Amino acid sequence: MKKTMLGMVAFATAGALALAGCSSSGDETASSAEPTTGGSATGAGAEDITLWLMGTDTPDDLIDYLKTTYADQNGGTLTVEQIGWGDAIASLTTALPDSANTPDVTEIGNTQAATFTTVGAFMDISDMYDELGGDSLLQGFVEAGSVGDTAYALPYYFGSRLAFYRKDIYAAGGQEVPTTLAEFTEVNKALKDAGVGGSYTPGQDWRSGIAWIFANGGDIATFDGSAWTASLSSPESVAGMEMWQELFVESSVATATDTDANSYLAINDEFLPGIPAATTLAPSWAACCLGDIADDDTVTWNDEKFGAFVLPGVDGGAAPVFAGGSNIAISATTTHPEGAKELMRILFSADYQGMLAEAGMGPGNLDYADAYTSQSPMNALAFEAASSSKLTPAAPGWAAVENATLMEQYFQAVAEGGDVATLAAEYDEKINALING
Repeated sequence: MKKTMLGMVAFATAGALALAGCSSSGDETASSAEPTTGGSATGAGAEDITLWLMGTDTPDDLIDYLKTTYADQNGGTLTVEQIGWGDAIASLTTALPDSANTPDVTEIGNTQAATFTTVGAFMDISDMYDELGGDSLLQGFVEAGSVGDTAYALPYYFGSRLAFYRKDIYAAGGQEVPTTLAEFTEVNKALKDAGVGGSYTPGQDWRSGIAWIFANGGDIATFDGSAWTASLSSPESVAGMEMWQELFVESSVATATDTDANSYLAINDEFLPGIPAATTLAPSWAACCLGDIADDDTVTWNDEKFGAFVLPGVDGGAAPVFAGGSNIAISATTTHPEGAKELMRILFSADYQGMLAEAGMGPGNLDYADAYTSQSPMNALAFEAASSSKLTPAAPGWAAVENATLMEQYFQAVAEGGDVATLAAEYDEKINALING
């Protein structure tokens, strides 16, 4: 552990990494107060601890429940700090190695979990794995927070991308919901050619775009048991990107430099000047912000006008979209391990997992998935999409790849009409320089 914690210090010294896309909202800008110490024991068995939650995804009533329940069960005080997603990596990189300032328990985006686990930032909680849900936990997220068979960060909640569309625009263009990935392009191209709509496919939105790579049997990188190797230049990955390039060129009403920030709003009226967006890909929670806009800027979902569907695969079914969400872990430098473990038990309890589900957040324990899917048809669609979803590589250097914006650059270059095979080889080389940490 000493060696790996030195790696954490080196990681901090290298500079703060910018977090992107692992929260349910790519444009989350909420920030927190300055990091504070986890506190001190208040009496026999009672410990004051601090929990860091990222962004504002966790509703206030759930936070209140955690505070109250922790006080009732432990006798100590739970302080909850909400760290803006954009500040998360820098804050964690600085605080985690410092026992005086570390959060005792912290949320971490699923795409960054591997980087922190491999440098020893989190406590080994393998002995709690079965108690906290065991094999009922979302296994892709478990793998992202593990090193081999050792568990460090477990799934907090999941989300998945859906295709949101305008029923009225589809009807005006005489189009139906597509049933294959090729039809997704054909439908949106027809709408754009008819002048009634088109897909909102931002050129830099790799988090949505990697579904085309996955659906064609490709991947971002592969692991041979000892090292990660970028695989954007594999025949399958190239085929997926050529398919995505066709979607962008033929049907997109977004530009090559557009990002995924606010892209979920694209099908709302007046989001784009001129031609409206008929279809956009966004995390499932985006339904909260889509619909008819009143004079006071409130938004109301309108079933007659708006709809959603699971992005179809190459041969039908569900395409393997990128899974959003986060993990949660105990800091390796906490001075209050028992209090932190007690909080983990509360977070993974039946009561709290059910509350996550009722709040529209996919619970990390799939035993409570029914409580999530029964909330709304949208949640049922999201769970269907999540069932075949994939994560980014669980590689120690993946956070550095994201920080370097290599995927944004690659997708933009493809959107601008570059040769996919040539660009893929170029960006494989750039990713390989960072991905193994």
